[in-house]
Amino acid sequence: MENSCSITMPWNKLQLQNIFNMLAFIKKHRLILIGIIIGATAGYLYWRNIGCASGTCLITSKPLNATAYGALLGGLTFSIFNTNKTKPTQHDKHH
Repeated sequence: MENSCSITMPWNKLQLQNIFNMLAFIKKHRLILIGIIIGATAGYLYWRNIGCASGTCLITSKPLNATAYGALLGGLTFSIFNTNKTKPTQHDKHH
């Protein structure tokens, strides 16, 4: 009886490259992503605790709107402190 023990890799090279690319993106933009998470949490908590009693407030009348608006503001606010600036290209230097 033959003992065929084969080891299979759980991921192929393309999947591993995609994972590494995603991790590099997260590392590069981690401050903005943290701002988005904090802003979304703050927006939801604002809707939950304060909100809009009449339902006529465009941003705070629904939890999705308040969360999305908070995420946007959090990401924009934290992007101010992002030090990962792109270097100007040759095209930018000549114009």
